[in-house]
Amino acid sequence: MRTRNLALATVAGAALLTAAALPASAQATAPAVATVHPVQEGSVSAADLLAKLKDCGQISNGKYRTDEETSATVPVCGKSGAVFWKADMDIDCDGQITDQCNEQTDPWFQDDTRFHQSDDKPLNAAELPFVVVPSSSSIWDYTKDGIKGGGVVAVIYNNQVEYAVVGDTGPDKIIGEASYATAKSLGIDPDPETGGADSGVTYILFKNSQASPIESHGDAVSRGDELAKKFLQEN
Repeated sequence: MRTRNLALATVAGAALLTAAALPASAQATAPAVATVHPVQEGSVSAADLLAKLKDCGQISNGKYRTDEETSATVPVCGKSGAVFWKADMDIDCDGQITDQCNEQTDPWFQDDTRFHQSDDKPLNAAELPFVVVPSSSSIWDYTKDGIKGGGVVAVIYNNQVEYAVVGDTGPDKIIGEASYATAKSLGIDPDPETGGADSGVTYILFKNSQASPIESHGDAVSRGDELAKKFLQEN
């Protein structure tokens, strides 16, 4: 990912130098360099949310791994109205079969998700931003902290805020996973086999919240913005 970003920066820099070297008449027709705009859903900034998460009041009975081969270093933390953790992002492509998510693109593909759309179909990982929570275990039972299917989540990465829903459950000892659509929106490589982010992702799950219907990203954003404002006021 770093190599890809460096390559893009190199190309952009070369384009700027090339344009600058052209005469004024030619510069007017030189191709513009694309500008990447950060994601900012809602009115609450990533910085304001992160400022409330400097300390972790651990509520999990132990910690989670981010991958099978890593040690357990990630606790689930509690705040007024929310739980949160800071981890990596692996890519979940499970659910409806799409061009992006299928058995050919994802070696671990499963055609179902723990929670379903209002029409009882599995969620669409390629289109819907959603987060995976660890299956209930002795480490942590998400249901006991008011977390449910469709619950609203603020996902923060690289000073960006993306709202998502709780859409699937994963291994009971691993944490840090979100849908293809979540990763893509945040500028993270969404490839289910080789993509993801190694670190730097914060997940804030708002207690007793629920987007309606679960597949409505617009509703998740609207509710998420209000919940984020309330979170800042209460913490």
